[in-house]
Amino acid sequence: MLSTLTQENNTLKDDFLVTKTIILSGTDYSEKRKEILDYFHNSFSLYESIFECLNNENAFYTRPNPLRHPLIFYFGHTAVFFINKLNVAGLISTRIDPKLESMLAIGVDEMSWDDLHDEHYDWPTTDEVRDYRKKTRKLVDQFIRTTDFTLPIDWQSPMWIILMGIEHERIHLETTSVLIRELPIQCITPHPIWSNICLTSNSPPSNELLPVIGGPITLGKSKDNPLYGWDNEYGAFHTYVDNFKASKYLVSNKEFLDFVTVNGYNRKEYWDKEGWQWVQSREHKIPRYWLKVGDKFKYRTMLEVIDMPWDWPVDVNHYEAKAFCNWKSSVLEKNIRLPTEAEWYTLRKQVDTDQPYWNQAPGNINLEYEMSACPVNRHAFANGFYDIIGNVWQWTETPIDCYEGFSVHPAYDDFSTPTFDGKHFLFKGGCWISTSNYAIKDSRYAFRRHFFQHAGFRYVEAPPLPEPCLNIYETDAMVSQYIEFHYGETYFNEPNFPMTCAQYCCKLVEGLPKRRALDIGCAAGRASFELAKVFEHVDAVDFSARIIQTPTNLQKQGFQRYTIQEEGELVTYKEVRFDNFGYDEVKNRVTFLQGDACNLAAKFTDYDLILAGNLLDRLYEPAKFLRLIKDRVRPGGLLVITSPYTWLSEFTKREFWLGGFKANTGESYTTLDGLHDHLEPEFTLLQQPIDIPFVIRETKRKYQHTLAELTVWQKKD
Repeated sequence: MLSTLTQENNTLKDDFLVTKTIILSGTDYSEKRKEILDYFHNSFSLYESIFECLNNENAFYTRPNPLRHPLIFYFGHTAVFFINKLNVAGLISTRIDPKLESMLAIGVDEMSWDDLHDEHYDWPTTDEVRDYRKKTRKLVDQFIRTTDFTLPIDWQSPMWIILMGIEHERIHLETTSVLIRELPIQCITPHPIWSNICLTSNSPPSNELLPVIGGPITLGKSKDNPLYGWDNEYGAFHTYVDNFKASKYLVSNKEFLDFVTVNGYNRKEYWDKEGWQWVQSREHKIPRYWLKVGDKFKYRTMLEVIDMPWDWPVDVNHYEAKAFCNWKSSVLEKNIRLPTEAEWYTLRKQVDTDQPYWNQAPGNINLEYEMSACPVNRHAFANGFYDIIGNVWQWTETPIDCYEGFSVHPAYDDFSTPTFDGKHFLFKGGCWISTSNYAIKDSRYAFRRHFFQHAGFRYVEAPPLPEPCLNIYETDAMVSQYIEFHYGETYFNEPNFPMTCAQYCCKLVEGLPKRRALDIGCAAGRASFELAKVFEHVDAVDFSARIIQTPTNLQKQGFQRYTIQEEGELVTYKEVRFDNFGYDEVKNRVTFLQGDACNLAAKFTDYDLILAGNLLDRLYEPAKFLRLIKDRVRPGGLLVITSPYTWLSEFTKREFWLGGFKANTGESYTTLDGLHDHLEPEFTLLQQPIDIPFVIRETKRKYQHTLAELTVWQKKD
């Protein structure tokens, strides 16, 4: 049965479909409360209405896409989200149905085109989900009516969590429309709202390239922005965009047909490696929403199959858009590619308004026109361009990354960070069903390259792009521990260990030559950079290429992201920035290299100082290391060794320990005794050993508090 909100089609446009994003500022609390309440109920009802397009119960359990959940999941998911996030934020302690709040909590990220989702669930009935949604509506309604808040609404406001739930549901309104579009047509029924598609289709226009003036541009927004945003929108990215040319129109079905006609799906030269694997995996021949019927093409809208609208924008994934651009490059003999995020924003400057400030959407967006795409030459913008925003999303060349100043919202700490992996690409501009945050200029959404949305593209003529420089979150627990140990917080008032050791070394060489130093077992490189403050050159060597990627990223990009474990699977996302440590002037004095301390290449020699920090008891043959390293120190140079002498058989065989056992005489034989025996007479112990404490954080509640012994050995002249 249709909801009462869908009965009067004449009033739907103003009262139901066309809404505007809440402005977070204001002075009238009661009016803002009413705005939020109306916005919540509107979104909740609009979302429920799209499920009325399913004509039987089985349609809720039919998986539209082998990589996604069936629609029963999405029907309940957005309601569950409200309850879960209000609980996470500590704003309520109420559960409606813990089983559903677990089962319907986590969706599926399409990890890859061949990663089929084969798990089986005991899904709830549609009546159970409807009942859950009714209870959620009542609870959230009461929360909005009674909860105190201040203006403007910010991250700390209880109303931010409500807006988060509303915006999340608006995202899934679009997600659901895509999944319904992928259901068998026999599962679908006409609908008084969602069947109102564009009825216009004419001869498609010829595309052409128009000039766009570039210049400096800053992406990102500040926390005082008056519109709700997801965490990845905040911060700043400064760049310069060169002049370029962009296609006048989005690529139409007709323009894409030219690529299909030349057998583009079977020509490997147009596809990158990953895209070609995708093409071959399913023997793709035409876009997803094209249907071949005899010698003619049909087109699948959300709810019906129609004659091919050749002048509508083509719906493709990122692979297909890139392949088309490669083909177009060969045809035009120009460098044709997708725009970058910054290039799209440069083009977007020609639109002088944004939702919620426009009186009427300047493009096919925000549900202000029909429930489908429309001709690519219907919505004109400045300087001859069409569809700068709206109609279909526009793929870009840019893998999503955060801006400088990024931080995660504690109530939804995994909204963005899992996508900062170089595999999720941004698309911009929104589509016909994009509402709320989806429809604003600053929205940033990214999907895997095989992902289908209501997404197409426009192309640009611009220089080739360099390989993207990625700095993804380091999630390996051991590597992250090293990053935190070197650059993170200090714990229990103990000083930073690698910095302390390096600064001690720098004092030792006062009055001595300071040409070359070796940091062997450098790990995340903090001591290496400290040594570079006084040494002309530092070689920093570690056995693990993964670990030295951190200081390399700091040198090249100025930052490194990582996660630290809180408890179990829970993590905190952190970022270390190079400019906070004062190493900019010396960073190029350090060379990070992978190497085996027990089999060190001959080029690592002639050092004034060698620091072996907490390395000795982790080597598979420490005595061999000492024999080798003695020849790498210049006469008069220093060898500084720190170690807690934690001899563990998992690292070093018992017969290779330097100490920590009973000698043949029956007397105790310490590691310091072993160092004397292995280093003397070539080296002299310069001073009495000292203890340096350090703390390694394992989890929020587990730390290793250790003492390392530091010894200084000077090579005789």
